[in-house]
Amino acid sequence: MPTLCSKPWPGTATLALALSVSVSGCSSWHLDRAAQTATGFASHVLCDEVFITGISAQRAFDERIRPLPGQGAVVWALGHRVDAERREVAVTLAGAFESRAQFSPGQGCRTQPASEAAWPSAQDVAAGAPPPPDPIGSAEIIAADPRLHAALLRAVPVPQDRHRTRAVVVMQDGRILGERYGAGFGVETPLMGFSASKSVTNALLGILVRQGRLRLDQTALLPAWQDPADPRRAITPEHLLRQTAGLDLLQDNSGFDASSQIMYRVRDKAAMAAEAGLAAPPGTRWAYADTNYLLLSRVVRDTVGGTAADVQRFMQTELSTPLGMRHMRVDFDSTGTAVGASHVLASARDWARLGQLYLDDGVVAGQRVLPEGWVRWSTTPTLKTGYGAGWWTNRLAGPVPGWGVPWGLPSAPRDTFFARGYMGQFVVVVPSRRLVIVRLSSAPERGDDIEETDRIVADVLAATP
Repeated sequence: MPTLCSKPWPGTATLALALSVSVSGCSSWHLDRAAQTATGFASHVLCDEVFITGISAQRAFDERIRPLPGQGAVVWALGHRVDAERREVAVTLAGAFESRAQFSPGQGCRTQPASEAAWPSAQDVAAGAPPPPDPIGSAEIIAADPRLHAALLRAVPVPQDRHRTRAVVVMQDGRILGERYGAGFGVETPLMGFSASKSVTNALLGILVRQGRLRLDQTALLPAWQDPADPRRAITPEHLLRQTAGLDLLQDNSGFDASSQIMYRVRDKAAMAAEAGLAAPPGTRWAYADTNYLLLSRVVRDTVGGTAADVQRFMQTELSTPLGMRHMRVDFDSTGTAVGASHVLASARDWARLGQLYLDDGVVAGQRVLPEGWVRWSTTPTLKTGYGAGWWTNRLAGPVPGWGVPWGLPSAPRDTFFARGYMGQFVVVVPSRRLVIVRLSSAPERGDDIEETDRIVADVLAATP
């Protein structure tokens, strides 16, 4: 693939670059694919925001799409429309390259290019009964400590600042010390996790390992890798979780890279990812890619029964119900595979309860959900990186190569680990302080706005005993 005119830092969405390239004349890099990836990304995100989070399409566009880097000069080229009756969002680029994302109650949002024939629908999944009331109530908990209250006011200011923080929750020893929400969001609002979703997928794999239905060293995971002579046969769940599978699936989030195109242009995402060859022997090279977690999501689907309904039941019975995650939603593709790399939505309290599970070594209310030692394994750095297995660690100083932002949170203790997602989604766990700090936002800042999260964490740490 030729070098691009400009390359974004990882974490930049595909849309802005594809638009910028389209008006700069760089047409020799499969622009149609990049443009379709861009509209696919935009339609999927807008669908989640409108039909799951519950905000207006215009607000979603203004907060998630318009502020992307490089967008200002080309925003005129982007159009979007919402069909409330069909529960569908359509996005076009320069009047072409249309993608549509459609919502269903049990399967969330899924995307397809308008140029393709309608994709077959996966088995419909009932949305399920409404969750029971939260035992701590549905009112926002105002911090009793004036220092913490002041820290939360700074974290979610009115009017909104450039960091666009939507929610912050501070939990200590399983008790919420305080929380704060931006205008239009609240205790029960499901909010995008983006790549923090990988930590949910980590939990699902852990549950299967505890149940004896999967091993971390299991090989020949997928039908495409069954041939004894196929070197991909050696790829294990551990390799995928640690981003060391070695598959030739570049991710730079430019819209021209294979991973981005699979995420937002392809019907059967896991099958396409499984066709990639190896760029490095499994276990020898760290290379962050959403496609690794799409493959894990396929492994989960096939292990628990093979359909979206099976995955939903498994998640509800084994994870969300025991933890009290009342508002978690997951998008599925049309094959019934969860988009477990990036499209889990949950309330800020739900995300905090996930963090609490990992703070408590995988145990909730005396019930072991994750295997003993799973949390320690998941938060042990991979190779010479600050990444564990679906969780980032705070054990390595300096920047992520090519990203220009730190591996961890400089203001937090070394034992801290965290889930991290695009546009500022963080679930920060501080074992030495028995704290979980959730920050969810729509910040367009580089590196997932990790510097602002570090400032919030430092503020909270200074305000809590």
